[in-house]
This record gives sequence, structure tokens and C-alpha cells, in this order.
Amino acid sequence: MTERILIVEDEPDIRATLEYNLHRENYSTESVGTILEAEKILKETQISIILLDLMLPDGSGLDLCRKLKSEKESSSIPIIILTAKDDEVDKVVGFELGADDYVTKPFSVRELILRIKAILKRGSKKPEILEVEREFGDLKIDTESHEVFVNDKEVVLTALEFRLLKQLVDRRGRVQTREQLLSDVWGYSADITTRTVDTHIKRLREKLGVIGKYVQTIRGVGYKFTRTPD
Repeated sequence: MTERILIVEDEPDIRATLEYNLHRENYSTESVGTILEAEKILKETQISIILLDLMLPDGSGLDLCRKLKSEKESSSIPIIILTAKDDEVDKVVGFELGADDYVTKPFSVRELILRIKAILKRGSKKPEILEVEREFGDLKIDTESHEVFVNDKEVVLTALEFRLLKQLVDRRGRVQTREQLLSDVWGYSADITTRTVDTHIKRLREKLGVIGKYVQTIRGVGYKFTRTPD
């Protein structure tokens, strides 16, 4: 099935450039210039990934990102933020809201397409046939349905947060460097700050509540999930 990419960008020239290059890579596209139009498309069409501008005529792309990542039906759709803003605060906020990647304008279309391919590739991996459920004390992870429960209450995670948690739990007791997590969870070694990992770890801990304490920081190295829940 052809992957369908939603472009949410209010500058016609940028939309046209993205559409042309994505079509050359055999992707289908939906292209809109407002949040309202984007929400309409998302209700009617199955979207594989969203390219989201921050400064839109009817509001901030961050608000749309927050809404999509907080709703179960859309939380697993990857989002790459496209913006002229180069402020570290904007990047951190975007990642805290669940964005999968962040590209600052002007950007290389070729690099953007490589990032899109990496995100779509990691999302297309087949679920494990064996051991589809993992338990760690009061934490339960269902790898087939991508559901997480703490004390039998569902914790809604983004697709990237789910992969990050699964990576840590699968390798519990072993330290994972930030660079290793970027490569294994994000799917590529990109020129992005390791602050990305720190931001997602912080958000993951908050969502896990009492289980969050088992995600330990190893100063100067990275992170690990404790070997046992004792």
C-alpha cells in the first residue's frame, strides 16, 4: 500500500516543492494550509506521517500536535515538525508533545525524505509472534496492540514513546547510550541533539508514574531500565 503523507504548510511554494519530491519517491500526499483543513483530512483519510508547520493562519502547529498525540486514534501517527523557528525551546516543546522529528527551514528536501523513510521503515516492522506481552512488576506491555498498562490502567504513549520503553525494558539492566537510543529507536543517526532523548525520557517517566523510577539515568553515559522491580 502506498504511504500517504499529510503536508500541513501555509506557504504554497513549499507545499508544491514537497509534493513534487514526495511524488517522485512514489508517496501519495494530501496538502493543506490550515489546522482546520488538516483535521478534516485526518478524519476522512488514513495518513502514514504528518509534515507539520508551526506557524499556521488559524493557530499553532504545536496545538495540533498536542491534540493528535493525546488522542488514542491519532497518537501513533508520526509527526515531523517543519518550521522557520530555530529556538531550542520550540524544539524541546515539540518533542515533549510527542513529535518524532524537527526540521528547521530552510531544509534539505533530500534529508527530509531520508528522515521520512527512516520513520516509516521503523513503523513497518512486523510485531513479534512470540512473547507479545511483557510484564515488569505492575507494568504490562502488549507489543501486538501497542498498549501499556500500569496497575491495570492504560497509559497512552506515542508510537515513539512505546518504542523507547520497549527498547529499555527489552534490554533492562544494560546501559543504553543516548547515541544508541537515537540509532535504535529513532531509526537513524541524525544530526540532532541528544537532548531529544533526554526530553522523551522525561516525558516517558511522567507518563509511567510509579514505574517511572525504574528508568534510571547513568550520569555521563545514558539510561537503563532496572533489571528487577524489587
